[in-house]
Amino acid sequence: MWILSASVWLLAFGWLWQLVQWIRCFPRISDLHRVVPDQQLDLTSGSSKVPYLTVIVPACNEEASIGACLRSLLASEGLLLQIIAIDDRSADATGSIMDKIRATVDSDRSAKAPGHIFEVLHVRELPAGWLGKPHALATGAGLAKADWILFTDGDVIFAPETLELALRWAKAEKADHLVLMPHWVNESHGEAAMHGAMHALTTWTFRPWRVADPEAKDFIGVGAFNLFRRSVYEELGGFSSLRMEVIEDLRLGWKLKRAGYRQRFALGEGLAAVRWSHGAWGVVRNLEKNLFALYRYNVGLTILVSIGLAIQIVLPVVALTAGGVACAGALALYGSVAGIYIVSRNVTRVNALYVLVYPFALSLFLFALLRSMTLALVRGGVVWRGTRYSLKELRAHAGRFW
Repeated sequence: MWILSASVWLLAFGWLWQLVQWIRCFPRISDLHRVVPDQQLDLTSGSSKVPYLTVIVPACNEEASIGACLRSLLASEGLLLQIIAIDDRSADATGSIMDKIRATVDSDRSAKAPGHIFEVLHVRELPAGWLGKPHALATGAGLAKADWILFTDGDVIFAPETLELALRWAKAEKADHLVLMPHWVNESHGEAAMHGAMHALTTWTFRPWRVADPEAKDFIGVGAFNLFRRSVYEELGGFSSLRMEVIEDLRLGWKLKRAGYRQRFALGEGLAAVRWSHGAWGVVRNLEKNLFALYRYNVGLTILVSIGLAIQIVLPVVALTAGGVACAGALALYGSVAGIYIVSRNVTRVNALYVLVYPFALSLFLFALLRSMTLALVRGGVVWRGTRYSLKELRAHAGRFW
């Protein structure tokens, strides 16, 4: 019994330490609603007299969301955009929706009010040696005309002021890369429970307040909002250097921080909203291609992580039923997790009461990790959006992370 008590309390103190860190340091994270300077900055690109930013929007079979995403970008205020929408071999109406929006933009354009530049590319075939999304992103970036490039996803909705605020702050900070944490939209209990549990887990490995510290190893990359200084993006080799990378957003962020460039991370409630998944099973499906890739397709490492997760799930539950000192440790552990939910609620949008289902959500995440590995091994590769990518080739191109 003493081994159980000692183990659960050791784990509880670990969680308590994470909570203390987040209480102390989370307020340091910049919020674009508060930190953007009032004075006017030069947001021009080249000889242009108008602020200028290129936005790359790849989409594959996203007919349900791409229209709203592009219309929100076209409603952006305070700067001129070059928006490049890329239909990446879609089998649904994604491409035709893009074309209809382009036709509307062209018909509304006038000499006095030219508005944003809107371009559509249709990718019909995927070249050998490429994953679909890195190829689409690299193709779009090759046509960029601005000094800054924003890479985003086809299901993100932007507020009219978002891009001006982000670019203004990036320039004020002399940043080379800015990630804006999206406003995660949870429309079901299942996805809220999963998002809360996943965020709690990340507190052990990710300290967002250290992203700006050049001496810290902490880095960031989020596909929904990756803003790069174009010259730095090109110096890093862009997405052409990540042709077979499944988690290309995170990997490029790692390369940039590793190379010594200035990386920044910011919050901004309502500035960029995305519903990443539909229900708890939607989270599992979205993690199918990512989790095994996160551990570089290493079976031993993935199993080791799975064992650690299993201990996190089982140990406190067993301690709860044991009573006494062990039960008190389990309650302290769950109390610390609930505290993390409270501290970071403006990021996750998850109520602390979801800690009541934390063990179940964590169990589903463990299942997602094992499923991601198993499917890749059985299939001999990763299947995503109708395309199969060889595991052998993915491993050959998988660079370091940790």
